[in-house]
Amino acid sequence: MTTSRNTGFVTPNSAVLEEVLPATGTRVSIEAAGDRALADLGADCLLVALLDGEDLELVASSVLGDKAADVLAQLEAVDASAKLEKITRIPAPEGCGVASVAAVGLGDADPDAETIRRASGAAARALGSVDHVVSALGELDAVAAAEGFGMGAYSYGGLKKKGGSDDAADSAAGAKDGAADKRRTLTVVGASDADVERAAAVVDAVATARDFVNTASSHLYPEVFADAAAKLGESAGLDVEVLDDEALAAGGFGGLTAVGGGSVRGPRLVRLTWHGGAEGDAKAADGAAKVALVGKGVTFDTGGISLKPGANMDNMISDMGGAAAVIATVVLAARLGLEVPVTATVPMAENMPGGRAYRPGDVITQYGGTTVEILNTDAEGRLILADAIVRACEDGPTHLIDTATLTGAQLVALGGRTPGVLGTDEFRDRVAELSRDAGEGGWAMPIPEEGAEGLKSPVADLRNISNSREAGMSVAAAYLREFVADDVEWVHIDVAGPAYNTNAPWGYTPKRATGVPVRTMLAALEDLAGK
Repeated sequence: MTTSRNTGFVTPNSAVLEEVLPATGTRVSIEAAGDRALADLGADCLLVALLDGEDLELVASSVLGDKAADVLAQLEAVDASAKLEKITRIPAPEGCGVASVAAVGLGDADPDAETIRRASGAAARALGSVDHVVSALGELDAVAAAEGFGMGAYSYGGLKKKGGSDDAADSAAGAKDGAADKRRTLTVVGASDADVERAAAVVDAVATARDFVNTASSHLYPEVFADAAAKLGESAGLDVEVLDDEALAAGGFGGLTAVGGGSVRGPRLVRLTWHGGAEGDAKAADGAAKVALVGKGVTFDTGGISLKPGANMDNMISDMGGAAAVIATVVLAARLGLEVPVTATVPMAENMPGGRAYRPGDVITQYGGTTVEILNTDAEGRLILADAIVRACEDGPTHLIDTATLTGAQLVALGGRTPGVLGTDEFRDRVAELSRDAGEGGWAMPIPEEGAEGLKSPVADLRNISNSREAGMSVAAAYLREFVADDVEWVHIDVAGPAYNTNAPWGYTPKRATGVPVRTMLAALEDLAGK
């Protein structure tokens, strides 16, 4: 999977997505510098770093050799700042082998991996017009430097007209034909081939989730989403199963059938299985971890009969962010060859108000037999997740992770950058810790029993919401908990805000889709695999 400027490397997922989506975001080809001199790399710009202290300190700059002192002097002359993510670009001294040098601030403390990722991502955005960058930040942490730059370089132009064409079909074709032209090259100093392979795989997975979320619902609805997921799974060697709306109705998937009933675009359930390779299967047979992933895939959410306000409803193209992340993660597990079996069960539906839409007051039957009184059709995500969780538990997993853009209460409680992590206590705390280490900031939250009391119904086993506005994120998790098998360690990750950035870009996080929580789930899978 190592990348090369000369061979025109195409990341595996993007090669598939360019065939099934109308547009994809910018990708970066990543390569290791090896023992080549800077002048032999054919790059346009060298990225170095600054630390703040009593004096400005140039770090990650050994590739400059005896030119480092000249570069530092120039940076001091223009009052370069070492503030985290601050970029200063100067002409390179003669004989460096590049046209310019960019210095990114790391702050005033010893940089950890997340600081390097953020700084590298900020540099990738600032150097957007540069085709080939050499990053000396690999001297500090090669994987973090490559991941941060690769994630930060992503940008999504969608279906903006290419070549002045007014025709939508020509525009889409131009977006695909121009995919190679959008590719930039990053050469990482101090990186091994293994470093590059891992970073490229992670960046590709994050970009995959972003591409899905960024695609307009006019072009990404359950049938298309399922087809794209299936093609990705097949390309990675996964077992693939897709249930259409008729199969779901026949199989008793009452949550999916209800939520998808108001749309002319019927629901789907996609199952993608990575067996963990021979060693993964052997470990599972010996009682080691076997993991289920479940992700909410509402390709557009109007709220149904309980219609949302019109303001900002366009952001509801992101309501399949959990599904996008789960699909990207199980494919990533296969790309990295993780020795743990993983099955992703992904429910997909479009929640629309139509003549066949489900209504407040209806009683539906979830897959597995639990009856549910519907009080609000805009609490639809938990209904399709419940079907998928029950189905996932039939496989006998030891651990289950579900993720969803589930509640506005997550935003109220934790803001736009911090996922809420809920579930069984020990696993919840571990996943939250891993999420913070990965830079995605997960925070453990409780599920108070008094909130769950509000889900009791006089006419069914459960209600889909409580009558109180309090602790909405926890109440939604309490609902999902009812469908998790008793012997399964379970975590629910609410990414209502973190999956879709409506504010200014920062670090390696662009506007719109972020790819959260792909890296959290990868960290959890690697932890369970014992890596």
